[in-house]
Amino acid sequence: MAKLKVNGNVVETEFDDDTPLLWVLREQLGLTGTKYGCGIAQCGACTVHIDGQATRSCVYPASAITEDQEITTIEGLSEDGSHPVQQAWAEIDVPQCGYCQPGMIMAAAGLLNNTPDPSDSDIDNQITNICRCGTFVRVREGIHLAKTKA
Repeated sequence: MAKLKVNGNVVETEFDDDTPLLWVLREQLGLTGTKYGCGIAQCGACTVHIDGQATRSCVYPASAITEDQEITTIEGLSEDGSHPVQQAWAEIDVPQCGYCQPGMIMAAAGLLNNTPDPSDSDIDNQITNICRCGTFVRVREGIHLAKTKA
C-alpha cells in the first residue's frame, strides 16, 4: 500500500510501480475530473499539480510521488469553484466542449502560481495544452482576468 496526499487528504492505495498517476487518480481514487487525452504528455488533459507545479499525470509514475508531496486535482483546486481561474473561465465562457478544460485550468493555475503577472508571451510559451475547439484566445483572456481576481 502506498500513501498519497491528494487534495489535502492522505489516502492509501495500491498500484504497480509503472502505473501512471492519472490511472491511480481516476481508477483507484475515483477522481475523474482529470482526463485521459493522448497518453504521451502532449495534450495536457491530464494536468494536475504536484507541489503546485503543473504536471502531466498520464506519464508520471505514481510510484515517483513521495508521502510529503501534495497532489492537487481539478476537484481539489477549490471546493466551490471559487479559484480565480475557475471564476474567470465561467465569467467569459472559455470552454466549448469542455473535455480539455480541467487540464487547461490546472495548467493556468500552475502558471499563475509561478508567474503571477504573465505576459501574452509567457502564456503562449507555458500553456502548451491542446484544445481541439480552439479556445486559445479565450484561455489567454481568462488567465489575464484570473490574475486580477487573485
